[in-house]
Amino acid sequence: MRISGNLVDIENGTIIPSTVHITDGRINAIEHTENADPGFLLPGFIDAHVHVESSMLVPSEFARLAVTHGTVATISDPHEIANVLGTKGVDYMIANGREVPFHFFFGAPSCVPATVFETAGARIDSDAVGKLLERPEVLYLSEMMDFPGVLNGDAEVLKKIAHAHRLGKPVDGHAPGLHGELAERYIKAGISTDHECFTREEAEGKLKHGMHILVREGSAAKNFEALIDLLHDHAERMMLCSDDKHPDGLVEGHINLLCERAVKRGIDVFKVLRAACINPIEHYNLPVGRLRVGDPADFILVEDLIHFRVKRTFIKGNLVAEEGRSLIQRVKVDRVNRFMRSAIAMEDLRVDAQSEDLQVIEALDGQLITNKRWIPPTVSGEQCIADTSKDLLKIAVVNRYTEAPVAVGWITGTGFQRGAIAGSVAHDSHNIVAVGTNDADLCAAINLVVEHRGGVSLAHGDHHRVLPLPVAGLMSDGDAYTVADAYATLDREAKALGSTLTAPYMTLSFMALLVIPHLKMSDLGLFDGDAFRLMR
Repeated sequence: MRISGNLVDIENGTIIPSTVHITDGRINAIEHTENADPGFLLPGFIDAHVHVESSMLVPSEFARLAVTHGTVATISDPHEIANVLGTKGVDYMIANGREVPFHFFFGAPSCVPATVFETAGARIDSDAVGKLLERPEVLYLSEMMDFPGVLNGDAEVLKKIAHAHRLGKPVDGHAPGLHGELAERYIKAGISTDHECFTREEAEGKLKHGMHILVREGSAAKNFEALIDLLHDHAERMMLCSDDKHPDGLVEGHINLLCERAVKRGIDVFKVLRAACINPIEHYNLPVGRLRVGDPADFILVEDLIHFRVKRTFIKGNLVAEEGRSLIQRVKVDRVNRFMRSAIAMEDLRVDAQSEDLQVIEALDGQLITNKRWIPPTVSGEQCIADTSKDLLKIAVVNRYTEAPVAVGWITGTGFQRGAIAGSVAHDSHNIVAVGTNDADLCAAINLVVEHRGGVSLAHGDHHRVLPLPVAGLMSDGDAYTVADAYATLDREAKALGSTLTAPYMTLSFMALLVIPHLKMSDLGLFDGDAFRLMR
């Protein structure tokens, strides 16, 4: 097979008309010519950090969408399903990913559960992490979220890092807001990446100590504007990632969109493509082609180097996407799950009246961090109730793994004026998280998720809608495009209820993520991320 185009040599900074010759899935020759067919040949794009589960798609369906945008590989942290099913969840992701022509590179989850202040479905200790890392298909230790454990010398945490170092595998980081001497100590523990920087100052400090910085632009956390200009001076130690991408967003685009934005900003195209295509291969030692003789034939043909509209995507010499159409066929999807909760009652959501100000989570659009607020309660009879006039709503987290009391708190910043939404995608333990303007809708939204043993839902009076997620309560077993359409409908309806958030469901899913400051909600109660303790 032969493919002609203007070959972009990222490492040497040249563009040469060429014909690429492919035999048995590898590039056996590159012939430089005077002329070439229209378009530009590039190595494929790589998402340097993503939780596939957050797309609500199993890996095989994720791949079907990603290849249409020129993505040929992902550095995939199976942390989400591991919190539900343990190492069996990791096995599931690897097995399903192998069913399609795509490069999924999975890590060993480092923090299952993420903290001791929540209820998860499984535990993966240092011995289990070591066994995962010994497997050749597990390439790295996934994000070490327990940065207090690293800094305090927690024995279990250090054993997990030591296993990775012993096997010569990189350790991904997760240290939002860590600066100065603390950041230096964290990095010196042998942690080489961070995708959680939300200011340029933070990223520059970590780059100074040798860390690789990932520019994240997902469905909820959006740090592109704050960080992308660092590519001008640090292109050799930066990568691009989505972290969490909902299915409707993945239909629209992937890493290609970040390349387009970066080039339009005036960043040198070769620096942009180094971050998007080459640096992940080098850092993780990936068996992915760089468009060189002898490499696997993993490459793309794009229309131009401005918009990066992908015309064709090749993986191991197979044409897997053409002109926006995926050529990857659907495969059979097995359902695995752990969901033991029964329906709740409105009485479970009751909060007794009080006169003191309420401690309230403030959700921030486009960020995983939250603020702490104090707001006077609105009291009706003997209860504190939600009050849309001051954007004070109830947030509830329901243990999905056993029968237990419902944890109820307060949230502002969502903008909802009516109804409620809920979901079993609730980082990191994936209990049910819900926010609502009244107890009836809040209860109904939660019970829709319970009824389907996982999903995302919406309730407003008699109107109920749910997208079932029968695979671990995180993923659908349906067609990617159908799931994306169903999710887009839920997203539109949530915004029609008044939400001002760019991604209401994705933002909601992070309100239970205790390892991100400042105030979050666990199934055990309100959690102070700064003091790292439950509020009693």
